[in-house]
Amino acid sequence: MKTQVEDANKDTTIGASQNRQIVLQPVILAGGSGTRLWPLSREQFPKQLIGLLSDETLLESTARRLDGLVGTAAMAVMVAEKTILVCGESHRFMSAEQLRRVDKPAHIVLEPAARNTAPALTAAALAVRADGSDPVMVVMPADHLVTDTEAFKTAVISAATHAADGAIVTLGVVPRRAEIGYGYIKVGAPFGANGTHVIDRFVEKPHQELAERYLQSGEYWWNSGIFVVRASVWLAAIEALRPEIFTACQAAYTEGVVDGPFFRLDSSAFEACPVDSIDYAVMEQLSVDGAFPGVVVPLIAGWSDIGSWDAIWEVMPKDHDGNVGRGRVIFEDTNSSFAHSEGRLIACLGLRDVVVVETPDAILVADKHHVQNVKALVSRIRLEQGDDEVANHRKVHRPWGYYDSIDSSERFQVKRIVVNPGTSLSLQMHYHRAEHWIVVRGTAKVVCGEEVFLLTENQSTFIPLGTTHRLENPGKTPLEIIEVQSGSYLGEDDIVRFEDNYGRVATN
Repeated sequence: MKTQVEDANKDTTIGASQNRQIVLQPVILAGGSGTRLWPLSREQFPKQLIGLLSDETLLESTARRLDGLVGTAAMAVMVAEKTILVCGESHRFMSAEQLRRVDKPAHIVLEPAARNTAPALTAAALAVRADGSDPVMVVMPADHLVTDTEAFKTAVISAATHAADGAIVTLGVVPRRAEIGYGYIKVGAPFGANGTHVIDRFVEKPHQELAERYLQSGEYWWNSGIFVVRASVWLAAIEALRPEIFTACQAAYTEGVVDGPFFRLDSSAFEACPVDSIDYAVMEQLSVDGAFPGVVVPLIAGWSDIGSWDAIWEVMPKDHDGNVGRGRVIFEDTNSSFAHSEGRLIACLGLRDVVVVETPDAILVADKHHVQNVKALVSRIRLEQGDDEVANHRKVHRPWGYYDSIDSSERFQVKRIVVNPGTSLSLQMHYHRAEHWIVVRGTAKVVCGEEVFLLTENQSTFIPLGTTHRLENPGKTPLEIIEVQSGSYLGEDDIVRFEDNYGRVATN
């Protein structure tokens, strides 16, 4: 039986691509939590799922990034119909809905645990190779910004010419400033056309003085985290360089199961996989004369990893004083500041270089030059205040819609629940709470014990403790209800499910 290395090294001579067709397979890695963008980004609602810059989320814009890509006279390019998305279990429904919203059919691979980018890409490559095909994967983080998509596609085509011939290619961003928040790639000798270079080495995030030296030298590019590589070549490289990752991922994929639009990797096998990034596991070990040549293609396309609030301030349109405001924001005698409101009015007076982010349950106020430390602040919040404001927003998204926890005390909780047309919650019951439902918009189909009935606007019903019940929206417009829970325990884990359309077995 041939190994992955033997398979990948077959007909992969550098420079062999002429007048042929290449299939590009979009692969989106969506495992990040985006804690540096707290309080807007939370563990259960990470930055790729948020409209940080516009109404379109970062995941949606990433999924559309290869739209309209065409090849060259020497190389015809076709983009695969289905996108491969790798994400966590808790983000699966929102991710699937956002891809549906931008009309992107997807094969969604679910990670049972976070194991960083090298195992995620290995799982994606195994999914790509499952039908025997071997396209060139365009591997994109779900939470990055690219403002010039035409320049991005040009760089991808250039990278694909090398990847088709066996190279592992990364896109390096020609730096615009001395940035301490990014890793760097030191470029080596020129390699072919279009500014491509051999990868000399990867380097960690530098301190300010070193970043300035990198910028002045012209030899260091920002590490974008975007890779272009044949599926078989990646599998061969990870098998040769990190065999324990390859073995664990192969077992997790082999024992995985299909669940509707999702593919669930086997939990025990994947959790045994080492944690490692693409850079550490493979890229730092490449050489141009080795079995897996590593090259870097320049990317000049308005790229940003949108990793902090100052990065968002940088890319957004500003007023004449250099301020950026989203939502209900007023600036007076304020300069070079950023304010984001999710509802309440933010009034900034006499400030400079300040970040203010308001959500219904938390507010961040920070010096713009210290926002790289938000991640450490979130760790302290978890330690001192618990997980509530770290893990979830007050507004929690579910596959059927969302709920917003309006008010609560020791023995009651009030929620605003919105159910999408044609969807329903699970058939369930609670041991510790009763519920009152009041319809404020739309029509509800209610199962309560043995009864099934409809409720319309301004009508209400009572669900006694221990009674099997279900809420459904049979209409064509959103259903909105106010739910008042009362009882001795109001946690989301007080749910016993009997039927569910979404394969869930624990909480709603």
